[in-house]
Amino acid sequence: MPRSISGQAVKLRILDNSIRLRLTRSEVDVLNAEGLVAAETSFPGGREFRYELESSPASVSPAAFFSERVMTVRVPEDTVRVWADSDEVSIAGEQRLEDGATLEILVEKDFKCLSGREGEDDMFEHPLASSEDASC
Repeated sequence: MPRSISGQAVKLRILDNSIRLRLTRSEVDVLNAEGLVAAETSFPGGREFRYELESSPASVSPAAFFSERVMTVRVPEDTVRVWADSDEVSIAGEQRLEDGATLEILVEKDFKCLSGREGEDDMFEHPLASSEDASC
C-alpha cells in the first residue's frame, strides 16, 4: 500500500498510456488549499516510487512528468478550485508525447461503493446512491 507523504494516500492507476488519480474529500481539500498531495511506494533495495498531484498556476492543461523515480501530474490551479467546490467528478486531459502518442490523464473524486464498505467515511457520495437500480 502506498505510504502517504502529505497525510493522504491518493489512489493511482496506470494502464498503458493512461494515468488515473482518485482523491478522497480530504485529499481534494488539501490539493485545493496547499496545491500538492503525494504518496510513495517502497520497493526492495530501499528504492521508492513517488507520485504527486500538483495544482499549478502556470499550467494551462493537465500534464504529467517523470524524473528521478517521481511521477508528477500537474493540473491548472483555476480548474482545481472550480472542481473542488463543485459536483464535477473529474478533471481530464490529454498530453501529446514526442513519438506522437497520447497520454490520457484523469483526476477523479473517489466515491463510496454503492453497497457500502468499511473505511469509506472520507469518500464522496456516489451520484447513483439514491437510485433504486443502484448496485456496486
